[in-house]
Amino acid sequence: MDRALLDRARACFLQACWLDVAVRKPGNVSLASAGHRMQADMFLASAQAAVGPLFTPGAPVGDRIEGAMAATWATVGCNTNLGILLLCAPVAAAVERQGACASVVALRAAIAQVMNSLDVADARAAYRAIARANPGGLGDAPAQDVHDEPTVGLREAMRLAASRDRIAQQYASGHADLFDIGRAVWPSGFVLGVRPAGEAPDAATKAAVARVFLGFLGAIPDSHIVRKHGEAVAHTVMTAAQAWRGHASPDGEPAFAAWDESLKARGINPGTSADLTVATLMIASLLGPQWHGT
Repeated sequence: MDRALLDRARACFLQACWLDVAVRKPGNVSLASAGHRMQADMFLASAQAAVGPLFTPGAPVGDRIEGAMAATWATVGCNTNLGILLLCAPVAAAVERQGACASVVALRAAIAQVMNSLDVADARAAYRAIARANPGGLGDAPAQDVHDEPTVGLREAMRLAASRDRIAQQYASGHADLFDIGRAVWPSGFVLGVRPAGEAPDAATKAAVARVFLGFLGAIPDSHIVRKHGEAVAHTVMTAAQAWRGHASPDGEPAFAAWDESLKARGINPGTSADLTVATLMIASLLGPQWHGT
């Protein structure tokens, strides 16, 4: 594949992971606020560790997930990024297909092709990564439990979990939420370029991150919250997110910070919405101006 495109894809992934902690997202770990027994630097170290395995040219999706999780675990000793890896690995594989980044339509088609090619070997590797991460009940199921040997391909296994996990649902839908929700709430005309590593985000970038995160959190009961705290709590958080949608840039609002701290104090972490945000940011910066086209 085009080496320059591979390098750009890696930079887009690292930038998305940087923005994940550089901008306050209520309930999530950020530079402004640690939480859930984790610090922002753990997420940044995880991204640096994962980027190599995740973007290994020609690697199967399952191997990308397993290798990136193993590297993450060796670096920080806990699960900081399983959802991000599950979402970004098919995109990383899709980018290698000819013309995949020419348009939104082309990238969606390339992702669909990758999803259709997933096999039992991909499932076995991804299952090992999920079992290592041990993400609070995600892998427990009456059929194709991650603690058992899978007998179906990774996409089919994810379909079985789609009703209870929004990231698994992306495998069934070809990452539809990233394009149909994440892109729909994207600020009109804003292009997320690839900036120098660690550069503080400007006001427009902060606003874009907040819009995408609140877009996901306000549209869908966060499946991580549902697993940990139940449907009622997830719907309460979803309603609160909807109230913030009209704010141009809530990142600096004291009430936004207070909401963030109150969620962390109760152990509520909208992790699924954060992971969907990271993947959306990666794709938006990868496509650049094409993100606004078709």
